[in-house]
Amino acid sequence: MQQSTIKCAALALLMLTTTTTVQAHRAHAEAAQPPSLLLDGRSLAFAAPPVIEHGVSFVPVRPIFEAEGAKVNWDEQAQTITATKDNTLITYRLGDKLAYKNGEELALANPGKLINGFSMVPLRFVSELLGNVVQWHAYDRSISISSIHTLETEITYGVNLRTEPGSETDASVVRMLAKGQRIHVIRALNAKWLEVQTEDGKIGFMSAKLKYSNYASPELRMQQADELIEYGASFIGTHYHFGAATDQTDAFDCSSFVKRVFGEVLGIDLPRISYEQAKEGQEVKLAELRKGDLLFFSARGLDIGHVGIYAGDGKILHTYSDKLGVHIEDFDGQWKDRFVTARRVF
Repeated sequence: MQQSTIKCAALALLMLTTTTTVQAHRAHAEAAQPPSLLLDGRSLAFAAPPVIEHGVSFVPVRPIFEAEGAKVNWDEQAQTITATKDNTLITYRLGDKLAYKNGEELALANPGKLINGFSMVPLRFVSELLGNVVQWHAYDRSISISSIHTLETEITYGVNLRTEPGSETDASVVRMLAKGQRIHVIRALNAKWLEVQTEDGKIGFMSAKLKYSNYASPELRMQQADELIEYGASFIGTHYHFGAATDQTDAFDCSSFVKRVFGEVLGIDLPRISYEQAKEGQEVKLAELRKGDLLFFSARGLDIGHVGIYAGDGKILHTYSDKLGVHIEDFDGQWKDRFVTARRVF
């Protein structure tokens, strides 16, 4: 009995050691992968990938200056670069701890050097010489560079700036972006998250829900429309109950379903009743329907008594009977006959 217990303990220790070793190898392999590099949300690919040494990101000297909009002259023999952008003239010799910007000496904490046969320089120093902003994203091992200095987007409701696109942990919160502050949207990662640059030159992530900013782009709207339909379709088969409470998800009526979907996905707080929802947004012609538009119909003797969501490809996502519950069906027949108006709210 004692020998059996010892063998079990030894086996458990071996399995734990093996698991730990595998995890360590995996983490090492991931760390060894070169980070991805993005400029204004667009991926950059160089012949020599970025290299991280002691927390410093090195990139090939000529390609990075050119990618960030500078005209470059590289003297291979002297290992010296001359770069011009707008009214800025930069000169630097590989290996030196000093660079020159319009004749002014600037110290490098980490000088450029040869790495794997390529002339490499610290990315942050180059970008900041050119007036750009650089941010390392640990969550996906990427480096983001922003060269845009206009702040075209306004915060319309206080929202957290985060170090990664996810709200699962408070540890990722950098600070609150207050209503009225202005930002630059670098890119829309997906329907839920934006990468942004703040007034004080910080790069982070914020919710893409419409309530938080006045940012809009056709690409983001299509992503959000897809997310809207995907979320709504997750309730397919859910029972219909006229007058369902807005906080319940085990049953819906037509307008409580629409209110739930738009609130959860886009942060849009629609009225409870369909004819009140029909006053939101702007009217859309049938020929101009876009996925995510609201469709309103006559029902129960009312001019507007039913609402559904246009799901694209001539389909409606809605609910109106317990037999069908939430479902998708063709926008034809009785629905074309009873159609009143379409509204676009995002």
